Amino acid sequence: MTNILFCGNDKVFDGMLTATLSILKRTESKEPFCFYIFTMDVSRIKETYIPVSKKQISFFEDVIKKYNPENRVVLIDVTEIYMKEFGSCPNEDAYCSPYTLIRLFADMIKGLPEKILYLDCDILFNRDVHLLYDINIDGYEYAAARDHYGKYLIKPNYINAGVLLFNLKEMKKTGLLEKARALIKTKKLVFADQSAIIRSTTKKKMLAQKFNDQKFLHKHTVVRHFSKRLFWLPYPHTANIKQWQVSNIHKIFGYYCFDDILYEYIYLIEKFTREEK
Repeated sequence: MTNILFCGNDKVFDGMLTATLSILKRTESKEPFCFYIFTMDVSRIKETYIPVSKKQISFFEDVIKKYNPENRVVLIDVTEIYMKEFGSCPNEDAYCSPYTLIRLFADMIKGLPEKILYLDCDILFNRDVHLLYDINIDGYEYAAARDHYGKYLIKPNYINAGVLLFNLKEMKKTGLLEKARALIKTKKLVFADQSAIIRSTTKKKMLAQKFNDQKFLHKHTVVRHFSKRLFWLPYPHTANIKQWQVSNIHKIFGYYCFDDILYEYIYLIEKFTREEK
């Protein structure tokens, strides 16, 4: 079983669906997948902060089972844990949302596998997921690639936490996530969860940039991460273009190699919208 972890609210459904389609379409192995999804209700902070819905999960499950009947999805509501651990903490207004913090509960969830690939929802796989997932991380807490901007502006091995291959057995041994949670509770951090993970790390495995390309797409790119990036033309500015914004993927990036994924996504999301009415 290949284990994947997503985290977020109901607004991540487009990203979760496109990322999953890219995994299923680019992977040759017939080994089944288990998709774990952490979600929560923190609408007390913002009215749009509501959990991934049961309808979304049911639809998602139907999609993945058409690729392999043995594929599974496990929805885990961490609202209670969040309130106990991070309610009213200094990082509750994190740079993205409180949902960026909930992967830090991975060691607290019973039944979670020792090896699991955490993914932000704004990624697409360009190549087989097993090129990443099968990397040996024995003796390491996790494996990660460098942050495209951070490796220049902060330090050479500054990682991007949008793609993390977790070794939960080792993390529990070193207390990485426990230490990270303690930081979140007590210190206001620039990049919240990412900063807490980096500061709490004992031993990480550095991956090549192709496993988390945040700016470019090459033939050898395994994961294209559609995070916020800097554009120089027509004037210096940042933009946060996501993979489900298909017109922008074509017009701004000139990417057509993901069309099989994105056109299926368009069909599926229209189908889901019709069924919701």
